[in-house]
Amino acid sequence: MHEPGDPIPLDLSEDPQFLARELNVELHSSELRKELSLPNLVLTQVLSIVGLAWIGTAGKLGSSHFPFWMAAIALFYVPSAAVVIHLNNEMPLEGGLYQWAKLRFNEMTGFLVAWNMLLYTIIFVSEMGLLVTNNLAYAMGPSGAWLADSKPAIAAASLVVTGGLILVARLGLSIGKWVHGFAGFMILFLFAAMALFAIPPWVGGTVAHAPLALSIPAFTLLNLNILGKMGFGALGGFDTVAVFAGECRGRDAAATIRRSVWIATPLIAGAFVLGTACVLVFVKPDDIDLISPITQVLNRGLQSAGFSGSATSLIGALIILTLVGQGLLSFNYGARLPLVAGWDHLLPAWFTRLHPRYRTPVGSIAFIGGATLVLALLTSLGAGNQEAFQLLQNANGIAYGLAYLVMFAIPLVAPGEKPSWGLRVASVSGFAMTLLYVVLSVFPIIDVPNRALFAAKIGGVVIGLNLAGALFYWRAGTRRKRALG
Repeated sequence: MHEPGDPIPLDLSEDPQFLARELNVELHSSELRKELSLPNLVLTQVLSIVGLAWIGTAGKLGSSHFPFWMAAIALFYVPSAAVVIHLNNEMPLEGGLYQWAKLRFNEMTGFLVAWNMLLYTIIFVSEMGLLVTNNLAYAMGPSGAWLADSKPAIAAASLVVTGGLILVARLGLSIGKWVHGFAGFMILFLFAAMALFAIPPWVGGTVAHAPLALSIPAFTLLNLNILGKMGFGALGGFDTVAVFAGECRGRDAAATIRRSVWIATPLIAGAFVLGTACVLVFVKPDDIDLISPITQVLNRGLQSAGFSGSATSLIGALIILTLVGQGLLSFNYGARLPLVAGWDHLLPAWFTRLHPRYRTPVGSIAFIGGATLVLALLTSLGAGNQEAFQLLQNANGIAYGLAYLVMFAIPLVAPGEKPSWGLRVASVSGFAMTLLYVVLSVFPIIDVPNRALFAAKIGGVVIGLNLAGALFYWRAGTRRKRALG
């Protein structure tokens, strides 16, 4: 029997230990409910990938955003879809990227991948209260402007949102899939609404800025930073559906996930390109609201069409529901990571405990909920510290980026892999785009007293967190060996 650090045979399809480990995951997965169909997976991908703020970032490039979107799609989006499909075809297992890294490299690599993804999830979900409060202030108009800077309001929103996420996650994907689906549909609806308001002035030539052009922006450090964000930042997330592989309907989960990727691809790519153009119809690049650009555009579109403030409030409410849906998806995603690590005895058995009726990982859900709530309250107390917020955001993105670097490295250097040259090229491209994002995320996009010190802080946070993860893994492995005698 191979230990986690032992060399892996070149042909894993015939390796008994590899097959036994896959079977072990499948046996555990059989205890989970099979709730996700093809339409659920398509809308889940839309919800996972299409963030509402990225069109504002791309809009800063002006009408030249189109070549950059095309570059991001060609160099990152399509390669990530190809790699996810390849790995999921080989290993359609609950836990997705964690399982791929564990089985293709070693257990420690898999654990650190899950560690970084879990950190990303907790930080992302902890921001839901802040995002909901900001958008609620938009929806309420001038009378609600005070909400955006109110620490008690942000803390209260964090409590309500996190409590709701815990409740729905506990009930399982039988409920969660409808929330995911509704929120994913709402994203497409909101982008379609932007297009509805933007097309008449676009066709009539009365725009704030030219929506589209084929000219390529200068390759400055700022523009490369934006390209990295438009690539990995905006278009990352295809691995999300693979985490739920053990909860997909049908005998061939890999085939269902593969079809969902190809259906979702044109929807997502079209939404980003068209959405950015709609922003420029109504807003000049220098005036774009980077936090809520879609709200800004729809507000101006409604005003130009003569609609009242009640319509603006409705749009704001839909955006809030969409944000909550994204938070729930990330929460459900994160809750599966301690579950699968617990199956490998890297975490206490409590994390693998399933609800007797709903078959949901209640131990993992309680842990994610508690960690999220603590961080959300700490963040709300320091809501005015922009440098601290930027530090947390950058470190968060880097953590997820490190997991993706491992994913793209699997077809390139992992033992047991025999990919085609086309997949190798895709992996190199995806790896390079992710590395661009990770490296440039070290630098702040806001004014700080000392940029070198800020970069050192981010590097220290990321390295420190991963050293903590490695120490935790070592201690867990030691305890497991002692328990097994």
